[in-house]
Amino acid sequence: MGKNRHYFAGDHTAKGFYTLYDSNFQEVRRLVKLDGVLRSVKTKAMTRFAEEHNKQGYAVEWIHASSHNDWLDAVIVPELQLGVYDSQCADITAADTAVETVHTNQYVNRSSLKDKERTIHRYQQRISRALTAAQASFQTGLFVHDDLEDIYIRHLDFAKANQLAKDWQHYLHADVTATGQTPIIKHRFFGASTPNGVMDYIPNITEDVGKRYFIKGRAGTGKSTFLKKLAAASEELGYNVEMYHCGFDPESIDMIVVRDLDFCVFDSTDPHEYFPERKTDEVIDLYEKTVMPGTDEKYEKPIQKLTIKYKSYMKKGVTFLKKAKRNQDELDSIYRSAADDHAADYVFQTIRDKLK
Repeated sequence: MGKNRHYFAGDHTAKGFYTLYDSNFQEVRRLVKLDGVLRSVKTKAMTRFAEEHNKQGYAVEWIHASSHNDWLDAVIVPELQLGVYDSQCADITAADTAVETVHTNQYVNRSSLKDKERTIHRYQQRISRALTAAQASFQTGLFVHDDLEDIYIRHLDFAKANQLAKDWQHYLHADVTATGQTPIIKHRFFGASTPNGVMDYIPNITEDVGKRYFIKGRAGTGKSTFLKKLAAASEELGYNVEMYHCGFDPESIDMIVVRDLDFCVFDSTDPHEYFPERKTDEVIDLYEKTVMPGTDEKYEKPIQKLTIKYKSYMKKGVTFLKKAKRNQDELDSIYRSAADDHAADYVFQTIRDKLK
C-alpha cells in the first residue's frame, strides 16, 4: 500500500474563501478536470482512482473539501504526475500540464430537473448566504483576535524574538549543504473550519517526519514570523518546503515541513494543540523566551474575555458551515435523483481512460 497524505487547499477563512490549489499541482503533468453538478459522484470517482493507485503502491495526496467533510476537491499521484480535480472548487492552472475534461452532466437527465429549477435556485442561494455568513463570523472573530494579539505584541521583546529565529535557523541548517537547485514551495492548509468543527491532519502529515518541533506561545508572540524565517532559510539552500497556512487567518503560517531535511515545525496551540509523543519531539516555547514575564497574570481578565469572545464567533461560523452543508446535501440529492445510477462508475472509467 502506498502512503496517503491528507490536507486542504481551499478554506473558508476570516479573509473569505482562500485558495492555494495551483501551488500543489505545479508538478502535475496530466490533469483531469471534472465538470458538472454531481459533487458526491465526482468524489466517489476520485476516491476509487486514489484507492486504485494506493493499492498499486503509489503515494496519493487527498485534497479535502473544507465545506463538506465527505467530499474531495482533488487527488494527486505525485510519482506519476497525475491529478484529478472538481472544477466546482477551483480553476487550476499549471504550466506544462495537459488537461482533459470530463463533463459529468452528461449522466444527468436535465429534462427531469425542469420542474425543480426554483427549488435548486433556492438551495443555491441558501448555500451562498450561509458560506458568506460563516466568513463574516470568522472575520469578526479575527478582529477580536487582533485585540488579543496586541496585548502580547506590546510585551514582546523583538530583539530576543529575532535572535531566537536566527539561532534556530542556524541549528536546523547546521552542516546542511546547498543543493544549487530551485526549490519547489507548496502552500496548503493542514486544517480548516468544517461543518464538523475545526479539524486538522497534522498527525498524518508529520507521521513520517523524523524531527518534529512543537511551537508553544500566545497570540501575537511571533509564531508565524518565526516559521517564515525558518522556511526562508531552507528555501535559500535549495530545499523544497511545504508551507501550511492558518485556516483562520490564511496570511499567517502555522507549519513548515522540509522533508529532505527530515524536520517540521508547527504552531502547536489551540485549536490544533499537540504534545510530544516521541523521544525526538521537541518544544519551542516562544512565550517563555520572548514575552515579558507575568504578562498572562497581569492581563488575565481581558485575555480571558477576548478569548471567549473570539471563540464564540468561530463557533458561530461553524454553525453557518453546518447550515451550508445541509443545503448542499439536499441539492446534491436532487441532482443524484436525476443521474444515472452508474454515473460514478462511468466517471471513474473515463478518468482511467484519459490518464492511461
